[in-house]
Amino acid sequence: MEPQVAAGRLSRSRTARILYMISGFLFVFLGVLGAFLPLLPTTIFLILASACFMKSSPGANAWLKNNRLLGGYLRNYQDKTGMTVAAKTGHIIVLWAGIGFSVWLLADNPAVQVLLLMIAAGVTIHLVMIRTAQTDRTDRALKKRE
Repeated sequence: MEPQVAAGRLSRSRTARILYMISGFLFVFLGVLGAFLPLLPTTIFLILASACFMKSSPGANAWLKNNRLLGGYLRNYQDKTGMTVAAKTGHIIVLWAGIGFSVWLLADNPAVQVLLLMIAAGVTIHLVMIRTAQTDRTDRALKKRE
């Protein structure tokens, strides 16, 4: 019997599993790019990669969820724990640095500059509205009080 996974069963077709696996690694690649490029999201690509891996390889999905660099994005989303203040701050700084650079040096068209600034504002609002997770240090301090 095939193992069950969170999003359903493994695909029965070998071809489908291969396509899901290839898609999963493509989404991981895009997610990694998104960590460095301000307008490219990271988390959604990692969620898509996880969904593809659930259909193709539980081992690849476990690798992604337990990955030291990428697993946190996925676990925080799936567990609904949110982002730490440090993570939010870092993302917002990188976002505005990238957008600022693009507006200042790369975009000569005022309409493009306004669009980039509106996108940055929207993403900033989205990041601020994401649930704020407590850090491990805060968790330990709260447990000591109990």
